[in-house]
Amino acid sequence: ERITQTVEITKHVVDIEEKGVKLRLTIVDTPGFGDAVNNTECWKPVADYIDQQFEQYFRDESGLNRKNIQDNRVHCCIYFISPFGHGLRPLDVEFMRALHQRVNIVPVLAKADTLTPSEVGRMKNKIREEIDHYGIRIYQFPECDSDEDEEFKLQDQALK
Repeated sequence: ERITQTVEITKHVVDIEEKGVKLRLTIVDTPGFGDAVNNTECWKPVADYIDQQFEQYFRDESGLNRKNIQDNRVHCCIYFISPFGHGLRPLDVEFMRALHQRVNIVPVLAKADTLTPSEVGRMKNKIREEIDHYGIRIYQFPECDSDEDEEFKLQDQALK
């Protein structure tokens, strides 16, 4: 009998302070995602978790005591794409299509340092084409202000 792989959702909370600004960062990890033989709707626990966090925040905002509300909503999903293969897997497409209306998705080419620069370029272009083809909305970096220095503009352009 096969052991079924479950998608586990693990939260790590870190308090960060930089230049007097305090920030609580919550990293939500999903070990086991996509590891099963049958990955049908394995993205569902992730989508349910995101929806639960939004519902909880809405309930807290709608309540009478709104002083100490904790914002546990998921604001960004960094989605790692395997560098081995020829673009997006069907699981990648299914996951991103299911979640792109719920959360900002930032696709990242995992282990890109194992590829040559030309391979990285080809892989990125292939992934961008597939994302456009399937109508997946991913996070777009905003335009930088016109009064920024040239070095910052170049850095911003490289990120895009």
